[in-house]
Amino acid sequence: MAEPELLPWTEKYRPRTLADVAGQEEIIRTLRAFVKARNMPNMLFAGPPGVGKTTASIALAHELYGDSVKGNLLELNASDERGIDIVRGKIKDFARSVGMGDVQFKLIFLDEADALTPDAQHALRRTMELYSNVTRFILSCNYSSKIIEPIQSRTAIFRFLKLGEADVKRSLEHVAKSEGLKMDEDAFSALYYISEGDMRKAINVLQGAAIHSKHITRDMVYKISARAEPKEVREMMELSIDGKFGEARKKLEALIVNYGLSGEDIILQMYREVDGLKVDERKKVQLIDRIGEYNFRLVEGANERIQVEALLAQLMLLGK
Repeated sequence: MAEPELLPWTEKYRPRTLADVAGQEEIIRTLRAFVKARNMPNMLFAGPPGVGKTTASIALAHELYGDSVKGNLLELNASDERGIDIVRGKIKDFARSVGMGDVQFKLIFLDEADALTPDAQHALRRTMELYSNVTRFILSCNYSSKIIEPIQSRTAIFRFLKLGEADVKRSLEHVAKSEGLKMDEDAFSALYYISEGDMRKAINVLQGAAIHSKHITRDMVYKISARAEPKEVREMMELSIDGKFGEARKKLEALIVNYGLSGEDIILQMYREVDGLKVDERKKVQLIDRIGEYNFRLVEGANERIQVEALLAQLMLLGK
């Protein structure tokens, strides 16, 4: 009897070819052209987490090298090894070694490159220069501004965007079908709302929900992810705006108890619901200004419950 796969679903269902990468059509088209030409520049992949930067890099390596990918690809995470020693040691040793197969260069993929120290980045820049004839680099980061200019000027920069709802739904449908799950239509919408275009987060929440039941519902998704349903947050805000402050406080208590939300979680969800409120634009502007102020107070260490209730009080004052 075969052993069950114990990989998290984010790894189990990671695409192995560029054709299977969700979204990012323009970038994938360019990467396919590099595979066809058997040549490519150094590249910098920048964008939010969970949108396909690592997946696209690994898929590109598999299409370039085929069965010899292990001898031609060095994959490192800069958040684990971020000092200058890793550049002078492991990266430099691999960069100057001879590759295998019919592709004339090896590939170094450095994930979370924005975690590298400035000294390590300068050492990396020199390594990229010295071994450009036999090694190509792909650097992945969330913030390209944290990469020094000399490295940015030596790379082709590709900016990955948050995935659209259709792309996330298509991938989740594939996972659900493979795992024998039944999913309500509004469960997909809930997963997208929670993930905000982050495929990794969406799949992790789906796996958590699937442990409890093969039938995935909207309510289950919100319970598993410790997020309140958007309509409940909006109702709480509308109660305050309408002058029903006592009812709004009771609604807040229910959100904290039922979903286990922190003060910052509630404020972030309140921010996302501002557009749906039936108030004029000027009041929405004032409300966002207040939300920013109270979020800053929480970050600085103020009491969560007091600050969220104070924000509800501000909504009531704006509603008058």
